[in-house]
Amino acid sequence: MAEYLSRSEQKRIYKQVEALAREVADLSDKELKSFPGGPVIHEEILATRGLKGSSKNRQIKYLSKVLRQGPLEEIYLFVTNKKGSQLHQKKQFHVAERIRDTLINEAVELHEECRKDQIPFEPDWNSPYIGAAVEEYPNLNESELRKIIYQYVTTRNKQHYRELFRVMKAAVEQKERLEKS
Repeated sequence: MAEYLSRSEQKRIYKQVEALAREVADLSDKELKSFPGGPVIHEEILATRGLKGSSKNRQIKYLSKVLRQGPLEEIYLFVTNKKGSQLHQKKQFHVAERIRDTLINEAVELHEECRKDQIPFEPDWNSPYIGAAVEEYPNLNESELRKIIYQYVTTRNKQHYRELFRVMKAAVEQKERLEKS
């Protein structure tokens, strides 16, 4: 889904990947043999061993840069299975938050424009983000999604905001379950 990411949000994503790199850097030799990353990642993991202090931190930052260049889903699942890490769940949580915020921000901006132009804000507005979200997460109900967003934008009731998050989190989890099977 095409979504707007602020610089702050990009930094938060980089920090998440850096936390993953820290977990990966601590893998044992036995775990490293079944690690799904490529040979470049293996070399960088081995390069972090024996380092201490700021040199290790620099190497981990470089490892996170290398990790960001490829798909991270398999690596998150591997670390979760081997170490019982919560990183994958946190990542899902943040994805659901970002999608919710993108949908809400778009609707709020449109609502403000409608108020300026003194035209009514309708729940069936033209939204590229809702279409993209429904396309990416097929178990989402577009009319339910529009209803929740419309209710939040018109009332600013936090209950609708939380409900939208629950719907998005369920959609993210459902998509992952479908991809696994």
